[in-house]
Amino acid sequence: MTVKRSPLSPEQLESICRTIADTSDGLTGTEIGKILLDSGIPDVDPTNTKWKRLYNAFVSWQNQYACSNNILNFLKSALSPIKYIGREDVFEARRHEVNKRLSFIGSEISNKGTLREVNKSQTISEAEQRASHFKYKLKVRDAHSEIFKYCETEIMDENYFHTVFESVKSIADRLRILTNLYADGNALAEVAFSLKNPLIKVNSLRDENDRSEHVGLMNMIKGLFGLIRNPTAHIPKIRFTIHEDEALDILTAVSLVHKKLDKAVGV
Repeated sequence: MTVKRSPLSPEQLESICRTIADTSDGLTGTEIGKILLDSGIPDVDPTNTKWKRLYNAFVSWQNQYACSNNILNFLKSALSPIKYIGREDVFEARRHEVNKRLSFIGSEISNKGTLREVNKSQTISEAEQRASHFKYKLKVRDAHSEIFKYCETEIMDENYFHTVFESVKSIADRLRILTNLYADGNALAEVAFSLKNPLIKVNSLRDENDRSEHVGLMNMIKGLFGLIRNPTAHIPKIRFTIHEDEALDILTAVSLVHKKLDKAVGV
């Protein structure tokens, strides 16, 4: 017996339709017509703009059947991964935006294009956290686990300012754990990576190339402190704007530092 899925509110339906039938890069009119037919939803307003056409079809069907089953089937078809080969960013962007809305009825589309049940979101914040596109992009970049350990909340909130701030602080904290030092900032890095008495070594320091790598990592850490941690600690957020692409680049650099520390010898 087919389980009847809870209806979506008009606001949720409109938001979903605007996302997947966007004028510039959403489903084409032909695609909308075909998927509506395949999903058993009458195309009641075929001459309207794409998102309104889709919205009116969804509302008409849902008003008649008092559930969202066929609408969810439409979304599964529209978000079938095979349709997005070579366009993974488009797939994930659409899927995550749709999932934010579906979370309010306890459903989401998986990265395999299947429907699965999740805990219902009660607030906008919960919906945003459950469908973080920012976290997905970090996973694609194989970001180090320490990034998620120190910044999970900020990442899920897509709070770029505090994510990069906390991520750079994670380097200092890890250096203190590895060395038992109580210093901070540049002093911490310089003592930890001292060539005369290193408390952390990323290689055996046998030749100039080894020493160059060792000092280079120290300077990279000091650079991150100077570029991110110090300014974000003293400059108001409204004057230190960080966008997603920049945050991803910074977190990739922080991830590289942690991966280098994973390979440290003589600690």
